Amino acid sequence: MEGEEEVLEPMSPSAQYLRSSALSLTIFGVLETEDHITIDASMAMSLLKDLFLPINYRFSSIMVTNKKGVRKWKKVEVNLEDHVNVPIFPSDMSVDYYDECFSDYLSQIAMEQLPQHRPLWEIHILRYPTKNAAGNIIFKLHHSLGDGYSLMGALLSCLQRVDNPSVPLTFPSRKPRTGLRTRRNQTLRRIPRIFTGLAHTAYDFGWSLFKSTLMKDDNSPIRSGIDGVEFRPIATTTTTFSIDQLGQIKSKLNVTINDVITGIITLGTRMYMQKADEESCKSKTTALVLLNTRAIGGYKSVDEMIKPNSDMPWGNRFAFLQVPLPKLTQSELLNPLDFVKKAHRMIKRQKNSAAVYLTGQLLSFIKMVRGHEATARHIHATLKNTSMAISNLIGPVEQMALANLPCKGLYFAVAGPPQSLSVTMISYVGKLRIAVTAEKGFIDQNKMKVCIEYAFEVIYKAALEV
Repeated sequence: MEGEEEVLEPMSPSAQYLRSSALSLTIFGVLETEDHITIDASMAMSLLKDLFLPINYRFSSIMVTNKKGVRKWKKVEVNLEDHVNVPIFPSDMSVDYYDECFSDYLSQIAMEQLPQHRPLWEIHILRYPTKNAAGNIIFKLHHSLGDGYSLMGALLSCLQRVDNPSVPLTFPSRKPRTGLRTRRNQTLRRIPRIFTGLAHTAYDFGWSLFKSTLMKDDNSPIRSGIDGVEFRPIATTTTTFSIDQLGQIKSKLNVTINDVITGIITLGTRMYMQKADEESCKSKTTALVLLNTRAIGGYKSVDEMIKPNSDMPWGNRFAFLQVPLPKLTQSELLNPLDFVKKAHRMIKRQKNSAAVYLTGQLLSFIKMVRGHEATARHIHATLKNTSMAISNLIGPVEQMALANLPCKGLYFAVAGPPQSLSVTMISYVGKLRIAVTAEKGFIDQNKMKVCIEYAFEVIYKAALEV
């Protein structure tokens, strides 16, 4: 049809990888409300039409393949009724009952693929109280629409500050420590770092390639290793930590918040594994830590992200760091800070190597030679051969509201990776919300949460004694 090309927009390689026959990932953002939800389906559709759809053309587009076999975004008319869901549960039931209904509902929609004939997102409004909130709004978005940074930026453009809607939301500072002494030390260390960086790059890239193709983690209490694990039901539970307390650990150990979080998650995971099977504490277990590859200083507006050559562009801009979980020995149990220190050394070393860049070039090479489906299979193998994924986002410092409805909390989870366990985190109003998403019936997500909470307690207590 003549003129069809005018309504087709290019699709990034990563969008094609994340929506393929080999791999399909979906992000769930859960907005917990402070008050009973008064928004009905018609109000939701009005908000989506005025605020959400104009954010980015992808929210009004479907994936198509043109005559040359190239996949692109095609803008279509959006029937909002197809995208808004308001489930009905029995009335006048207990909070515990609705809490279970919410958990089952989230698990159910996580298993359902988004239809390809319409834009790849849905909104689910649950107007029933749970243990954590008066109501919940679930944003279900396909990962090909963007990564967590892009989609968080889109969500924030629909929300306002509770205390002053005319003032933009602000985010925790990530300014690096500077000073003459620091700069002088960096200059003196630069030359030897070049040589160690080259050695680390060679080792890390080779090990990453080996892990993606030949070497699998051991089956364990957190890795079932079955084919098709991505199609199994999942269950999600959450817990909350104080950002100030995490900051105290960070300052005491002179590490980053990411190091502290990774250390807590890996220690808690090893504790869960040991409780389930004592022999598994020695098993070969690897976590994929997802890193945003933008130079982040806070979220940009959507208008800034979609500008050509933006320094913080829209899309999927992330990379994997493969972090082996330290073995849990009696020494580590007596010195829990070792888990944070080991996470710090491993992440710092991999960040200073060019392995992440080379891995990105490898994916581009595979796409060029064998196409995006082969590239998606490579990413699938990388995920499947490891045991768990860890990712985090920065949220706003101030409380926010949607249509004058205050947001009590928020968290996100990812469905579709070929792994039995993932841990996702987001900060909000001085708290870090951690979501544990696990293969249902294989991992006890509540016991895993308790182990992570205990790991935080022992690491925090040990840090204060330093």
